[in-house]
Amino acid sequence: MESIFQTNMYYTYSMNQTALLFHLDEHSLRTFLENASGKKLSLVITDNSTSILTINNKKSIVNIRLHRMFLCAGSDVLNEIADYINHNRKKTPLIRKFITLHSRSLKKGPLRKTTIRTESIYHNIQEIYHSINREYFSGRVSASITWGAKRPKRAAAKRTLGSYSYHTDIIRINPSLDSKKIPAYYMEFIIYHEMLHADIGLRKKNGRRIIHSGEFRKREKEFRHYKRAVEWEKKRY
Repeated sequence: MESIFQTNMYYTYSMNQTALLFHLDEHSLRTFLENASGKKLSLVITDNSTSILTINNKKSIVNIRLHRMFLCAGSDVLNEIADYINHNRKKTPLIRKFITLHSRSLKKGPLRKTTIRTESIYHNIQEIYHSINREYFSGRVSASITWGAKRPKRAAAKRTLGSYSYHTDIIRINPSLDSKKIPAYYMEFIIYHEMLHADIGLRKKNGRRIIHSGEFRKREKEFRHYKRAVEWEKKRY
């Protein structure tokens, strides 16, 4: 995987986009880049401010993840991205200048540090994450994973077992799952589910966010213990 504009600092900003005029949509942007690069692309638009542009070249298709700011990029910037996809350039001055200019249009709130916690007793979420990333995603998911904050005990039906933040690119797993009562295959399923959110990205239809699209549901069933995990979940929760 190539990620030319990515940081590994675990800091979270409250970010709201302002002063950006989006004149492209996801379809037209993908079409432009496909025509300019001559390659078949799988494009995901994200709000991830720590991984602005990520390219994963494969034989039949190129997976590319772009921050939403590129929806207002000019043809000069987009052509430079196309050249980069084709390995025709190492330096990307136009892309870097574009990111610098438009990062000023992102309203930043107070800085707070996000603590990444992976220590466990029964389930090593970091090892599970890396194993799933290799098996199902060819290592392209770049999200961080951590145990979530411990909460007072609530009814099982109201528990959030896992979550993914598009803004921070962080997966959080409910610490109550670090138990010998939780089967390994179910823990793997929860992490796989959240990694799918990270891989597919934020999708919208008619201005509304689609949390679990048809593509998501289809790929979710590709998990090798899907039926077993769903059946166990129904009995437990």
